[in-house]
Amino acid sequence: MNGAESIIEAFKSHKIETIFGYPGGCIMPLYDALVTARDNDRQHKLQHVLCRHEQGCALAADGYARSSGKIGVCIATSGPGATNLITGVANAFADSTPMLVITGQVPVGLIGTDAFQETDILGMTLGIVKHSYLVSDADELPNIMEQAIRLAQSGRPGPVWIDIPKDVLLAPVSTEALASFKDTADSTTQQPKTTSTWSHHIDQARQMLASAKKPLLYTGGGVPLSNAESTLRAFIKNTQIPCVETLKGLGNSGRSYAHNLGMLGMHGSKAANLAIQECDLLISAGARFDDRATGKVSTFAPNAKIIQIECDAAEISKLKTCDIALQGNLADILPALSMPLNITEWQQACQTSKRTNGFSLPANNDKTSQSESINGPDFIAMLSRLTNANSIISCDVGQHQMWVAQHYQFDHPRHHLSSGGLGTMGFGLPAAIGAQFAMPDHTIINVSGDGSFMMNAQELATIKRHQLPIKIIILDNQCLGMVRQQQELFYKERYSEIDLSDNPDFLKMAEAFEIPSHSINRASQMRRAIEMLFAYNGPMLLHVNINPQDNVWPIVKPGAANSDMIDETSHNNKPEGSAA
Repeated sequence: MNGAESIIEAFKSHKIETIFGYPGGCIMPLYDALVTARDNDRQHKLQHVLCRHEQGCALAADGYARSSGKIGVCIATSGPGATNLITGVANAFADSTPMLVITGQVPVGLIGTDAFQETDILGMTLGIVKHSYLVSDADELPNIMEQAIRLAQSGRPGPVWIDIPKDVLLAPVSTEALASFKDTADSTTQQPKTTSTWSHHIDQARQMLASAKKPLLYTGGGVPLSNAESTLRAFIKNTQIPCVETLKGLGNSGRSYAHNLGMLGMHGSKAANLAIQECDLLISAGARFDDRATGKVSTFAPNAKIIQIECDAAEISKLKTCDIALQGNLADILPALSMPLNITEWQQACQTSKRTNGFSLPANNDKTSQSESINGPDFIAMLSRLTNANSIISCDVGQHQMWVAQHYQFDHPRHHLSSGGLGTMGFGLPAAIGAQFAMPDHTIINVSGDGSFMMNAQELATIKRHQLPIKIIILDNQCLGMVRQQQELFYKERYSEIDLSDNPDFLKMAEAFEIPSHSINRASQMRRAIEMLFAYNGPMLLHVNINPQDNVWPIVKPGAANSDMIDETSHNNKPEGSAA
């Protein structure tokens, strides 16, 4: 068995059945091993998905991992193959997605000689991976594969990169080295224990919660990453505590929790942001106090004591000093913190605020005139009502992303795939592909904008090849909407390079890939178009023309306090300054 074949054995051992990749010279031995594996072992259902760009491979692996909770795997060759993966890997790192990245490298003897398609990929990626390896000996591969797969999924998940010279892939692996990962599949299903110090402080935290008059729960992407959804829902059922959610935490509390005030932050609801300002105790569960959530961090939760529940010691008090740190696994800590609370007055105040300061929509959006243009939030709200609770939404980045976050009601955080930390345009379509392979029985919907869609439109070919029944929705305002909005509000309407009025005909693009499509431009057409989209048994594209002047409301000026929200009624008072 050579190095490449030992990688296939590691996939089998860890029950990895789907990988996303693009072949090339230095990774070719691994692709040869894939052929041999298919011929010799029909029982192992190892599927390779050929995306049409390496960035698509990484983002598809990301979507696969986010939707399923399994590790995503992507493969590319050296040089441009590896560098094209970088954006997708950075995206996974920013959002703590477990990913195994394998790239070919020039032979060991050529490293450092500027050989054809040689790049120092380890040096380039040091800041966007949990760990990386450059393999110099085939006997190292079995152990490195074990370490990498475990590390990517343990603690705070993230991408791990293995760069392998071509001659190492071709070299034989000794029997002793192979034995190091035999019969390990069962052990690798067990998550390594997270460093835990929470038990020393839990009594103090319980006392703090019991005495709070206005407690608030602030949850993020750490909830699904730690598989703590059911634990969190048991906690809120017992406490009936009002809660707010980050972009990655949407769906944590489910559709039906009455005291969920929605998303907080730059485009959060007024109800959520005002609750943050008024609470006297903030419990952070799997959230990291990032700038898009907190605004000006010194003004965030100014009257509150803070209990931070976090598995990653590096995140504790990193941006906002907490009063009590409970380091460990959410699924262990929340039950120990749970208790009935007597906070009726606070609950009623939050409910009143939710009714008056929640995300608003045009009235009677099912009863619109024939000439009324389509409003983006209105369309997303109708989409939410007409889809089933198990549908998975894969968003691109821009105004449509925020409208989905505001107006789509998620019942589970893994049903919402969105590029949070990196804000990667072009994420949605390949991530939807990954999700469809991971969750074939779910309806997968890619909600995109005309700008984001063009970033990875080549992946329509992947959808065509596999006849993936993905539903693609393009909200087309013929501009870079979020950039236009910030230029309108914060740059005195000095619009620069946001015009996309020369977009291609998206229906003809879909037709070229044999994907049926339909276009609408009036609000009265929305319901029928959405119902038609879901009635079709296969991939379909819905092109939705929206008003280029529509904005996302409310908005907090970057660097400002969340209490200084700008809404639609006050937007004529345009603040000056930078939006950086």
